[in-house]
Amino acid sequence: MSRNVKRDILEKVVEAIFLICALVGVVSVAAIIIFVFYQGLHPFFGSDAYSFWDFISGTRWAPSEDVYGVFFMIVASVLATLGAIIIGVPLGVLTAVFIAEIAPKNAVKVIKPAVELLAGIPSVLYGAFGLGVIVPLIREISPEVQGQSLLAVIIVLTIMVLPTIVSLSEAAIKAVPKSYREASLGLGASKMQTIFKVVVPAAKSGILSAAVLGIGRAIGETMAVMMIAGNPTQGLPDSIWSMVRPLTTNIAMEMSYSSGRQQEMLFATGVILFVFIMIVNLTLIRLTHKAGEKDK
Repeated sequence: MSRNVKRDILEKVVEAIFLICALVGVVSVAAIIIFVFYQGLHPFFGSDAYSFWDFISGTRWAPSEDVYGVFFMIVASVLATLGAIIIGVPLGVLTAVFIAEIAPKNAVKVIKPAVELLAGIPSVLYGAFGLGVIVPLIREISPEVQGQSLLAVIIVLTIMVLPTIVSLSEAAIKAVPKSYREASLGLGASKMQTIFKVVVPAAKSGILSAAVLGIGRAIGETMAVMMIAGNPTQGLPDSIWSMVRPLTTNIAMEMSYSSGRQQEMLFATGVILFVFIMIVNLTLIRLTHKAGEKDK
């Protein structure tokens, strides 16, 4: 067998291995979607079907009374995610700008590893920190008796999304060609004008991608949120001081001991969560692509 034939066979084998690896990911996602949707939509069909409208519009969750409503959980998830975005994205981007453009090297050696270290901390420790530090502080200023609240969830989620947003935004800012900065400074712009009117707009596609990944973590976080949210079984939050019960914590709290209709409704909650995440991610990805097309 000639050397060329052996090389061709080896390339075919390597290509087959790569294809199998790619298919594993696709098949895994497809299997998860099929399983969750099959289990989650099952209770809404058949002779003993539960009203889907009552499920998505209800504001009370009481399995012992066969009452399953998740609207107040949807609202809690949306508010917690929006709060983390509103605070975390600007804070993360400004931190990335400081690290990439302003901070002296000695400061970068301290700040950058500290931010990256946040990504390696288990979520349960974030929850413990929130329960031991943030919740007592909120209790001191809250008009409510408890400190577990929507505000506590927003603060903890903001801290948790910072490493992703800061790291990716910094990489996007550093990827902006040096010639952009030189041209701006050469035209008489100040350093701050150059950063916020030239560098940041040029890196907006990467910054939006960082925001998408950060939001994905905020939406899907469970353990830390479960420890500080309060997790009521009914009622819409009427302020940042209200206790909340996001979709993720509802599934985590009851799945281990649930059965029958209750378990099916938890899978249905997973379907709502999945659809919610897909809508948010697809919207943000679309915005990111538009930003990239404008840059071109």
